[in-house]
Amino acid sequence: MKLRFVPKEERFFELFAEQAENVVRGAQLLVALVADHTRAAELRDQIEEVEHEGDITTHEIADRLNRTFITPFDHEDIHALSGRMDDILDNIEATADRMFLYEAGAASPEMVSLTEVLADTTKALQRAIGGISDIGRNARRIMDYCIEIHRLENVGDEQSRSALAKLFQGSDAMRALKWKEIYDHVEDAIDKCEDVASIVEGIIVKHT
Repeated sequence: MKLRFVPKEERFFELFAEQAENVVRGAQLLVALVADHTRAAELRDQIEEVEHEGDITTHEIADRLNRTFITPFDHEDIHALSGRMDDILDNIEATADRMFLYEAGAASPEMVSLTEVLADTTKALQRAIGGISDIGRNARRIMDYCIEIHRLENVGDEQSRSALAKLFQGSDAMRALKWKEIYDHVEDAIDKCEDVASIVEGIIVKHT
């Protein structure tokens, strides 16, 4: 018999929404940084601030989880969902930080496209998270957003492979290594978005 989804602690939904909003903001700032590397210091600082706000929200979720017996869904799912969204912001911050510290310079068109894929993926994630407060009514729509996240992750994989292949065709090995690390963090951020989608899909299966 499937469990009926009965929210017992509405604050969790508010905190998840805050996390998702921070993820979107971080991705949008990264797009701006990649589009204009001359603002790397300024935008890196802004991304660090967003990531710090995300950490505060993540810690509040963990604290509330430890103090709440009856939660909207499994403790393990709440912990995993919060953790993966935190990981997205960590990778966004790492991307900005490496671009600044390495003085990476102007991004390639492939890097611009990849960060735009990340931004689109975070928007789909935010919409999926926005529906979980009434998962019974919104299940089909949430699943559609999760499918879109999976699709975008595949697009990101293809773009990342193409970008890396082009990167290592050049003669500047040091530049290639710097940018490979930067690309890897963006790809990891997109992968964590897909992890969120998989967790949400599992919650839907359990509670509808």
